[in-house]
Amino acid sequence: MSLSKRDSRSFQMNVGFDEVVKFIRAYIKSMRLYYAFVTGISGWIGMAFYEYIAKSPFQTVEIIPATEKKALVLSMLFLSWGINQIINDYLGLKEDRVNAPHRPMVTGELDPGKALLLTGALLIIMLLITYLYLEPIALIPAIGGIVLNILYEYAKGYGIFGNLCFGLMISMCTAFGFLAAGPTQSPYFTSSRVSVLILVAVMNGLMTFYTYFKDYEGDKATEKRTLIVLLGIEKSRYLAAISAFLPAAIFASLYFNHSIEARVNTMFLILAGLTFFQELWTGYLFYKNPQGERTYYSLATNFRACICGQATLIALFNTELAMILFIVSYMFVGFLFDLHTDPKA
Repeated sequence: MSLSKRDSRSFQMNVGFDEVVKFIRAYIKSMRLYYAFVTGISGWIGMAFYEYIAKSPFQTVEIIPATEKKALVLSMLFLSWGINQIINDYLGLKEDRVNAPHRPMVTGELDPGKALLLTGALLIIMLLITYLYLEPIALIPAIGGIVLNILYEYAKGYGIFGNLCFGLMISMCTAFGFLAAGPTQSPYFTSSRVSVLILVAVMNGLMTFYTYFKDYEGDKATEKRTLIVLLGIEKSRYLAAISAFLPAAIFASLYFNHSIEARVNTMFLILAGLTFFQELWTGYLFYKNPQGERTYYSLATNFRACICGQATLIALFNTELAMILFIVSYMFVGFLFDLHTDPKA
């Protein structure tokens, strides 16, 4: 018995709704939300620094941003990772077929064309919000971050340039958080501000270096000459252990050369000590297990070390906020990572 016209329309609507739900679910899965803290907390550094200046008696045009404005900026920062990740997944399809064959875009669960269209629309909306409601000057790091995300897929095929490109890309979030928070004036980049950007870039460049261990086979097969591929697993595992000291060493160098104006405090020292332990533990884990299933699960420690390190920098400007973000980041990065239990996705 044939369906009536009403039943037919109802059936088509249900099918269409199911397809939309399926698409959104695959899109969100591809965003890998445990990474959202990378861009979110790095951007929060810039906003916290802006508020620190706005509260200073020496401020010029800076004003403490309204709660609604801060919420909007932070929402954009936290979502920016996942939205840009769709571009990264599309450009990296070739190696993902080996490294992560269960990812939605590889399996066909997520249509690449539709995903890129949605990503493009969301990025345009974010840029318009920045221009019309926030601060037009913040468009510079926003566009810079998008461009660097595209370049990263190619840069990671040339050794350390991939790590530098990734680190610089995330530092754009810090610059965006500062410039989008409210009005400010030149000079936009002092030695102290650039030093914080350098530290964010270093921590994130190191974080992505450790992620290359799990991608070694696919990167090698597709001739992506990452540091791990160039050096080989055996040499890279020693570099993993030594590199764990890099963020602390660079911070000490910048701080004792007076490139960072803010002075350390008790809360900073406590959080820095906890971060240093996580960094050393990350280096040990990848030295001990540079390949295999354990390599994937070591990423949770890697992400925590990087994100908690970023939260620690906020203690230079706001100790209470830094402590809260450190704890929340540590908890939720692990929680969200545990929701993604498939190493091949």
